Amino acid sequence: MSAVSAATMPMPLPSREPRRSSPPLEVVTTRTQRRARPRAVYAVVGVLGVFAILLAQLLLSIVLSDGAYRITALEAQQLELDRTAQSLGESLNVLDSAQHLAANAESLGMVVSSTTPTFLLLSDASVQGTPRPAGSGGGILEGRDTHVGNVLLSDVPLVTLTTTAGGESLADPGVAAAPSSSGSLPSASGGIPSPDTR
Repeated sequence: MSAVSAATMPMPLPSREPRRSSPPLEVVTTRTQRRARPRAVYAVVGVLGVFAILLAQLLLSIVLSDGAYRITALEAQQLELDRTAQSLGESLNVLDSAQHLAANAESLGMVVSSTTPTFLLLSDASVQGTPRPAGSGGGILEGRDTHVGNVLLSDVPLVTLTTTAGGESLADPGVAAAPSSSGSLPSASGGIPSPDTR
Protein backbone atom coordinates (compact mmCIF):
# COMPACT_ATOMS: atom_id res chain seq x y z
CA MET A 1 0.00 0.00 0.00
CA SER A 2 1.07 3.29 -0.76
CA ALA A 3 1.32 6.27 1.47
CA VAL A 4 -1.68 7.85 -0.20
CA SER A 5 -3.87 4.88 0.24
CA ALA A 6 -2.91 4.62 3.91
CA ALA A 7 -3.83 8.23 4.46
CA THR A 8 -7.19 7.86 2.74
CA MET A 9 -8.04 4.78 4.55
CA PRO A 10 -10.31 5.37 7.44
CA MET A 11 -9.06 4.53 10.87
CA PRO A 12 -10.81 1.82 12.72
CA LEU A 13 -13.06 3.10 15.39
CA PRO A 14 -12.50 1.91 18.86
CA SER A 15 -14.87 -0.65 20.05
CA ARG A 16 -17.68 0.59 22.16
CA GLU A 17 -17.46 -2.08 24.76
CA PRO A 18 -18.18 -0.85 28.26
CA ARG A 19 -15.14 -0.33 30.39
CA ARG A 20 -14.70 -2.29 33.52
CA SER A 21 -14.69 -0.21 36.63
CA SER A 22 -11.44 -0.99 38.32
CA PRO A 23 -10.00 0.58 41.44
CA PRO A 24 -7.65 3.47 40.89
CA LEU A 25 -4.05 2.57 40.65
CA GLU A 26 -1.93 2.83 43.80
CA VAL A 27 1.73 2.58 44.46
CA VAL A 28 2.25 -0.37 46.73
CA THR A 29 5.04 0.05 49.27
CA THR A 30 7.30 -2.70 50.32
CA ARG A 31 7.81 -3.82 53.89
CA THR A 32 11.13 -2.05 54.24
CA GLN A 33 9.59 1.18 53.01
CA ARG A 34 6.79 0.84 55.57
CA ARG A 35 9.29 0.22 58.37
CA ALA A 36 11.45 3.15 57.36
CA ARG A 37 8.55 5.58 57.32
CA PRO A 38 8.04 7.38 60.71
CA ARG A 39 4.78 6.74 62.45
CA ALA A 40 2.69 9.07 64.56
CA VAL A 41 3.38 6.99 67.66
CA TYR A 42 7.03 7.90 67.58
CA ALA A 43 6.24 11.57 67.26
CA VAL A 44 3.83 11.42 70.21
CA VAL A 45 6.41 9.55 72.32
CA GLY A 46 9.06 12.13 71.43
CA VAL A 47 6.82 15.07 72.35
CA LEU A 48 5.77 13.39 75.61
CA GLY A 49 9.43 12.69 76.41
CA VAL A 50 10.31 16.36 75.93
CA PHE A 51 7.43 17.40 78.20
CA ALA A 52 8.49 14.82 80.82
CA ILE A 53 12.04 16.17 80.79
CA LEU A 54 10.78 19.75 81.16
CA LEU A 55 8.48 18.73 84.02
CA ALA A 56 11.32 16.86 85.78
CA GLN A 57 13.57 19.90 85.39
CA LEU A 58 10.86 22.15 86.85
CA LEU A 59 10.32 19.84 89.83
CA LEU A 60 14.06 19.57 90.40
CA SER A 61 14.45 23.35 90.43
CA ILE A 62 11.56 23.64 92.92
CA VAL A 63 13.19 21.08 95.22
CA LEU A 64 16.56 22.82 94.96
CA SER A 65 15.09 26.23 95.73
CA ASP A 66 13.22 24.76 98.71
CA GLY A 67 16.51 23.28 99.93
CA ALA A 68 18.20 26.65 99.52
CA TYR A 69 15.50 28.30 101.64
CA ARG A 70 15.92 25.63 104.31
CA ILE A 71 19.69 26.11 104.31
CA THR A 72 19.22 29.87 104.73
CA ALA A 73 16.79 29.33 107.62
CA LEU A 74 19.16 26.87 109.30
CA GLU A 75 22.08 29.27 108.90
CA ALA A 76 20.02 32.03 110.55
CA GLN A 77 19.10 29.63 113.36
CA GLN A 78 22.77 28.67 113.78
CA LEU A 79 23.74 32.33 113.97
CA GLU A 80 21.10 32.92 116.66
CA LEU A 81 22.30 29.87 118.61
CA ASP A 82 25.91 31.08 118.34
CA ARG A 83 24.87 34.45 119.76
CA THR A 84 23.00 32.74 122.59
CA ALA A 85 26.00 30.51 123.33
CA GLN A 86 28.28 33.56 123.40
CA SER A 87 25.91 35.39 125.76
CA LEU A 88 25.68 32.38 128.07
CA GLY A 89 29.48 32.02 127.97
CA GLU A 90 29.85 35.63 129.07
CA SER A 91 27.35 35.06 131.90
CA LEU A 92 29.29 31.97 132.94
CA ASN A 93 32.52 33.97 132.99
CA VAL A 94 30.86 36.54 135.28
CA LEU A 95 29.66 33.82 137.66
CA ASP A 96 33.07 32.12 137.49
CA SER A 97 34.95 35.21 138.65
CA ALA A 98 36.96 35.25 141.85
CA GLN A 99 34.81 38.01 143.36
CA HIS A 100 31.60 36.00 142.87
CA LEU A 101 33.17 32.89 144.36
CA ALA A 102 34.42 34.86 147.40
CA ALA A 103 31.06 36.59 147.91
CA ASN A 104 29.20 33.25 147.76
CA ALA A 105 31.68 31.67 150.18
CA GLU A 106 31.21 34.57 152.59
CA SER A 107 27.41 34.41 152.30
CA LEU A 108 27.56 30.70 153.21
CA GLY A 109 29.44 31.53 156.42
CA MET A 110 33.08 31.24 155.45
CA VAL A 111 35.43 33.91 156.72
CA VAL A 112 38.48 35.56 155.25
CA SER A 113 41.75 34.37 156.70
CA SER A 114 43.82 36.74 158.81
CA THR A 115 46.26 39.03 157.10
CA THR A 116 49.26 37.70 159.04
CA PRO A 117 49.96 34.09 158.13
CA THR A 118 50.70 31.59 160.86
CA PHE A 119 52.56 28.33 160.25
CA LEU A 120 52.77 25.12 162.21
CA LEU A 121 56.15 23.40 161.96
CA LEU A 122 55.69 19.65 162.08
CA SER A 123 59.31 18.93 162.97
CA ASP A 124 59.11 20.45 166.47
CA ALA A 125 55.35 21.28 166.69
CA SER A 126 56.08 24.98 167.12
CA VAL A 127 53.91 27.79 165.81
CA GLN A 128 55.56 30.47 163.69
CA GLY A 129 53.75 33.83 163.73
CA THR A 130 50.98 35.20 165.90
CA PRO A 131 47.75 33.22 165.57
CA ARG A 132 44.56 35.25 165.65
CA PRO A 133 41.02 33.98 165.23
CA ALA A 134 39.33 34.79 161.96
CA GLY A 135 36.44 37.18 162.33
CA SER A 136 33.18 37.02 160.49
CA GLY A 137 32.47 39.68 157.89
CA GLY A 138 35.12 42.01 156.70
CA GLY A 139 35.23 40.60 153.21
CA ILE A 140 33.49 41.32 149.99
CA LEU A 141 30.02 41.73 151.50
CA GLU A 142 31.25 44.23 154.09
CA GLY A 143 33.12 46.29 151.50
CA ARG A 144 36.52 45.77 153.13
CA ASP A 145 37.83 43.75 150.18
CA THR A 146 40.91 45.20 148.53
CA HIS A 147 40.03 43.88 145.06
CA VAL A 148 38.38 46.00 142.42
CA GLY A 149 34.67 45.29 142.52
CA ASN A 150 32.99 43.49 139.65
CA VAL A 151 30.10 45.69 138.51
CA LEU A 152 28.67 42.79 136.50
CA LEU A 153 27.88 41.02 139.78
CA SER A 154 25.67 43.82 141.17
CA ASP A 155 22.43 42.12 140.05
CA VAL A 156 23.52 38.51 140.63
CA PRO A 157 21.97 36.98 143.77
CA LEU A 158 24.17 35.06 146.21
CA VAL A 159 23.73 31.52 147.49
CA THR A 160 22.42 31.15 151.05
CA LEU A 161 21.80 28.23 153.37
CA THR A 162 18.26 27.11 154.09
CA THR A 163 17.30 24.57 156.70
CA THR A 164 14.88 21.78 155.88
CA ALA A 165 12.36 20.24 158.28
CA GLY A 166 14.84 17.43 159.04
CA GLY A 167 17.50 19.91 160.14
CA GLU A 168 19.63 19.58 157.02
CA SER A 169 21.21 22.69 155.53
CA LEU A 170 20.78 23.11 151.81
CA ALA A 171 22.24 25.76 149.55
CA ASP A 172 19.50 27.98 148.13
CA PRO A 173 20.69 29.87 145.04
CA GLY A 174 19.05 33.09 144.09
CA VAL A 175 18.50 34.72 147.49
CA ALA A 176 20.63 37.64 148.55
CA ALA A 177 22.52 36.89 151.71
CA ALA A 178 22.86 39.08 154.76
CA PRO A 179 26.33 38.91 156.32
CA SER A 180 26.61 37.28 159.68
CA SER A 181 27.53 39.66 162.51
CA SER A 182 28.05 37.16 165.27
CA GLY A 183 31.84 36.69 165.32
CA SER A 184 33.62 33.35 165.49
CA LEU A 185 33.14 30.62 168.06
CA PRO A 186 35.76 28.16 169.24
CA SER A 187 35.29 24.59 168.11
CA ALA A 188 34.50 21.77 170.49
CA SER A 189 38.14 20.73 170.70
CA GLY A 190 39.10 24.25 171.84
CA GLY A 191 41.85 24.69 169.25
CA ILE A 192 40.72 26.40 166.06
CA PRO A 193 37.87 28.91 166.03
CA SER A 194 35.03 28.26 163.59
CA PRO A 195 32.38 30.64 162.24
CA ASP A 196 28.75 30.55 163.29
CA THR A 197 26.94 28.78 160.41
CA ARG A 198 23.51 28.04 161.89
